[in-house]
Amino acid sequence: MAKVILTNEVSGLGVAGDVLEVRNGYARNFLVPQGYALHWTRGGEAQVAQIKAARAARELATIEEARDLKAKLEAGKIRLTAKTGTGGRLFGSIKPADVAAAVATAGIGQIDKRKVQLPSIKSTGEYKASVGISDEVTATVTLQVIAQR
Repeated sequence: MAKVILTNEVSGLGVAGDVLEVRNGYARNFLVPQGYALHWTRGGEAQVAQIKAARAARELATIEEARDLKAKLEAGKIRLTAKTGTGGRLFGSIKPADVAAAVATAGIGQIDKRKVQLPSIKSTGEYKASVGISDEVTATVTLQVIAQR
């Protein structure tokens, strides 16, 4: 087991500043190379305090922005175009990255594709998705999937 300090939120694992024990391969091959974590050292206590302080300051400054973004996201529908076959079935499926790109192109704002929770979308129509904007603010977004012309 390897002891690590998370520098970013990892879904299902923890948030920035958490000190965790994970399997060696997970830390060595995924968390550390992707920049999600640092190896824990004796001087790690200072890093943990610094990460938590920066996270708290960032959350206080962005809570109003998060609420504004939530209002914008829930106000309208996000239109996604995809190639379709007969009966409106999609070639492939809609992914969280597609939703994040559609929100950015619509000029609504920037969302993290890792915080988008989608149902299985295999055909055209309207769907509900959940978007985590911050720890306390989650928006329910209406997605409108239409056939590409």
